[in-house]
Amino acid sequence: MSGIQFCTGTDFPFDNVFSLYDSVGWTAYTSDKLMLEQAIKNSLFVLTAWKEQKLVGLLRAVGDGLTIIYVQDILVEPNFRRQHIGRQLLTQLLDEYSSVRQIVLMTDNTYDTVSFYERCGLAKTENMQLQTFVRLKANPQ
Repeated sequence: MSGIQFCTGTDFPFDNVFSLYDSVGWTAYTSDKLMLEQAIKNSLFVLTAWKEQKLVGLLRAVGDGLTIIYVQDILVEPNFRRQHIGRQLLTQLLDEYSSVRQIVLMTDNTYDTVSFYERCGLAKTENMQLQTFVRLKANPQ
């Protein structure tokens, strides 16, 4: 993680954000750049990781900051993975909101993804006798 600087807030050029989202294949977000910029600016907590002037990681969380937080996005540029950037992003969020009872994350069910979050101290809800419900629009327009 040599030379990576972490910053909170949204005071940065958003072209960097669009490039990062595109680099991880999250093009559904970048199809409406204005909406993505507003969503990030409206987030409760935004933490970015920078290598010089390049945005290489981003975490954003939404919620009330007191009783519940949803980790909405956590991304690391593919060429910068396996450098503990994602872990540092998540750790800083968990430290910042250590008194919050529920920190929730919904993600894909791949071995690497599940292993990453379990190593970071998160647990699958199925292990807690909980059920998760969601409504997703197929093509949000």
